[in-house]
Amino acid sequence: MPKISQEKDGSETETLKPIMDPFPFPHLATTKPNFNFSVKSHFPMKRTVRPLFALLLLLVFAATLTSRAVLRRGILSIELESRVRIRRHIPPPPQLNATLLHHAAVEIGEEKFKQEIQSLLDGNFGSHARHRTFVSWRRFIHHDRGSAGVTAAKLPATIRSPLFYRSWLDFRKVLHDWFRKRRFQPGIMSGLTRSIKLPIDSHNNNNNNNKLQTNNKNKYSSCAVVGNSGILLNRDYGSEIDSHEFVIRLNNARVDHFETKVGKKTSISFMNSNILHLCARRGGCFCHPYGDRVPIVMYICQALHFMDYTVCNASHKAPLLVTDPRFDVLCARIVKYYSLKRFVEESGKGLEKWGEAHDGSLFHYSSGMQAVMLALGICDRVSIFGFGKSTSAKHHYHTNQKAELHLHDYEAEYAFYRDLVDGKRPIPFLEDRFKVPPVVMYQ
Repeated sequence: MPKISQEKDGSETETLKPIMDPFPFPHLATTKPNFNFSVKSHFPMKRTVRPLFALLLLLVFAATLTSRAVLRRGILSIELESRVRIRRHIPPPPQLNATLLHHAAVEIGEEKFKQEIQSLLDGNFGSHARHRTFVSWRRFIHHDRGSAGVTAAKLPATIRSPLFYRSWLDFRKVLHDWFRKRRFQPGIMSGLTRSIKLPIDSHNNNNNNNKLQTNNKNKYSSCAVVGNSGILLNRDYGSEIDSHEFVIRLNNARVDHFETKVGKKTSISFMNSNILHLCARRGGCFCHPYGDRVPIVMYICQALHFMDYTVCNASHKAPLLVTDPRFDVLCARIVKYYSLKRFVEESGKGLEKWGEAHDGSLFHYSSGMQAVMLALGICDRVSIFGFGKSTSAKHHYHTNQKAELHLHDYEAEYAFYRDLVDGKRPIPFLEDRFKVPPVVMYQ
C-alpha cells in the first residue's frame, strides 16, 4: 500500500513502492535513477528515456538508408560492368583505309587536263583530233538567210560569222565557269536538290502533261535507276520500275519493245557527253528517245563537248543540265577508292601499279555509277535495276555489245553498290552528316 508521509510544510505526500526491476536497461544510462519519488515530482525518467529512444530510432533509420544506398550502388555497378562486357564483344564499325583515301584523292592527269582547258579557252586547238572535232562542230552551226515570210535556207556558219562568234563566246563562258568550280567538296551531295531537282520540278510544274508531283523542299519519295545490263531480260521488272515516283534511265537506252522488262516511264535521261556529241550532228540536236519534254542530265567526258552543249541547249524544250564539276570529282574519288582496294586485294601488287592496270589518266566512273549517286542526293528511297553481268547475258539489253569498256572498273562499282545496300559500312569521301537513303538492288 502507499505510504503516507508528512512534509515539513505540513502537506502530505504519497510514496510509491516499485513492483519490478527499476531499470532493466543499464547500458543506456550512466547512473541508476531513484524511483522513490513523490507523485508531485515531474517524472525524471521521461526526460532521460525519450531522447535516447529517439536517438536510437534515428540511428536505425540512418543505417537503413545507408544500406539501401550501398545496395543500389552495388546493383548499378554490376549492371554497368555487364554492359561494358557486352559492348566489348561488339566488333567496332569498319573503318576506311587512310592510305587508300590518300591515293584516291590524287588525280593522275590533272596537270594535263588543266593545260587542255586553258588551250581551249585561248582558242588553241593544238592536236589534230581536237581541231577536227571543232571543224565538225562548226559545220553544224547554222544561220537563217531569207526574206520575211520565206522559208529561210540553213547554211553553215563560217568561223568569222557573228552567229559563230556568239556561240564561241558562250562556249568559253560556260567552260570557264565549269572549270572554276571544279574541286573536291563533299557537301555537294546536299546541294543536288537545288541544282538538279529544282529546275526539273519547275519544268514539270509548267508541263500540264506531266503528272509528277512537284515539291522543291523535299526529295522524291522513291527513285528507280535503270541500268542497261543484259540481265534485265531475265526478269519482268517493268511494272515495278514504273511504280516509282521518279525513274532515271541511262544513255538513251531504248524502251520500245522492252516495256515488260524495263518499264516505259522516264523522268530524266542521264547520259555522258559522248551521247550528246552524237546527237548534235542530227537536225535540231534531236536527242529525245523518251520525248522532247523529258529533261536531260549530262556529265562532261571531254571539255570540248561544251561546244555541243552550247549549240543544243538553245533548241531543247526540256532542261539540259550539266552536272556540277564538284559532284564529278566526288564520284571519281569514290570509284577510285574501291578500284584501288580491289586491285590490292586481288593482285597483291602495290598501289603504284594501279595506274598501269587501269590507264590511270583515262580511268573514269560509269554513267550508271553517277546516276546512282544522283539518286542518293535527291531521293528518299533508291532502287537499282539492271546493274550487274552474267556470262549468258549481253552487255547491254538493247544492243549486241558484249565487251566492256576498260576505262571503267565495274567490279569496283559493284562493291560500292553492295556497301550502299548493306548500309553499315562508311562510304569514302561522303560527309558524316549526309545520310545515305535505303538502297535496294534488283538482280
